[in-house]
Amino acid sequence: MTTNEKTNSIQMTARIAAILTLIIVVLAPFSMLYIPTTLIVPGDAATTAGNIMASQGLFRAGMVSDSIVFLIEIVLTVLLYVLIKPVNKTLSLAAAFSRLAMTVIQGINLLNHFIVLLLLSGAGYLAVFAPDQLQARVLLFLNAHEVVGLIWGLFFGLHLLVFGYLVYKSGYFPKFLGILLLIVALCYLTQDFGNMLFPQYKALFTSIGSLAFLEIAFPLWLLIKGVNVAEWEKRVAESA
Repeated sequence: MTTNEKTNSIQMTARIAAILTLIIVVLAPFSMLYIPTTLIVPGDAATTAGNIMASQGLFRAGMVSDSIVFLIEIVLTVLLYVLIKPVNKTLSLAAAFSRLAMTVIQGINLLNHFIVLLLLSGAGYLAVFAPDQLQARVLLFLNAHEVVGLIWGLFFGLHLLVFGYLVYKSGYFPKFLGILLLIVALCYLTQDFGNMLFPQYKALFTSIGSLAFLEIAFPLWLLIKGVNVAEWEKRVAESA
């Protein structure tokens, strides 16, 4: 592969990673924020079950959105690994595996929503449950889906912690991007550990987690500026 081909290849990898990340940025709030706030009424199992039955199309759209997100995450994990591998192969693998673990948990977590639809399907074998028992189970699995988000958030926080450090040390990305990613990592970890230890302060930790929007700086940089190719090639030569 010629030098120009290598340059075009790494820049293409950066741009594709940026586009995929921005797609996730668009899709994730739909399924993670809009649908729960639209359909789920905290503590009210009957109203929540009624909302989902009346808007099954919206609920299923959220499931499709989640599915697209974690399928994209698999590809994105590989692309980000390729981008950052020249800095430190071992730490790059740690960042990749932690993000992949997050993705697997996201996929498994979708089972909670499938169970919700099964409980509301009206199947004959569910006749052994009273309506209020079914509704309570629906809310239970919806709450379980939310709680599992704390688990995959820890893996994502670990990914960003390692990845942010590698971006900071890379030389072919600006150091401020690495600092922003490290801040976002700490926000995720603080939010998730905080909610586990002190659930009564959920609002506080959620507000801390909202700083995660700073993460968008990295894909925007990849899309607009890309990689400093001269520094990237220097890193590749050093790691060879």
